[in-house]
Amino acid sequence: MKLSTKVAELTNIIAPAVAACDVSLWGIEFAPQGRRSLLRIYIEALPEDQAQDKHVTIEDCAAVNHQVSGILEVHDPIAGEYILEVSSPGFDRAFFSDEQMHAYVGQTVSLRLIQAIGTGDQKRRKATGTLDSIDDKVLKLTSSDGKQFEIALSNIDKANLVYEDA
Repeated sequence: MKLSTKVAELTNIIAPAVAACDVSLWGIEFAPQGRRSLLRIYIEALPEDQAQDKHVTIEDCAAVNHQVSGILEVHDPIAGEYILEVSSPGFDRAFFSDEQMHAYVGQTVSLRLIQAIGTGDQKRRKATGTLDSIDDKVLKLTSSDGKQFEIALSNIDKANLVYEDA
């Protein structure tokens, strides 16, 4: 889940504007699409607000959109036209850093891998299961059929929380 240079640049520009709106930046997706690019910003309630069961509102998204639009206008980091979207990460949130996953140990995650794991005809580039543990190099996952996997963090292309209706 390495950030591209462009996403890192955008994060440095956008993070202070998001913080000024009393929410935290969960992550950024940037997808250049010819003449019109897509910039998607995910925001999260501050930890102290989450402790009080407060969540991101449409007003929070509008405030961040307004604030970030002004910052992007000044810095102009995106060539050409772009669409700006602001939302909460949602129940099936994507993880943008390894550190974000620590709070979700014990929950189900879905991974897309850079290189396949397993042996023979059991090789796979996708893995879903309970996140058993994570450290600075690997995570351990148990699939629904009881298989355990140890996956290098450097081998993870994309990771999402799997929403499970209680």
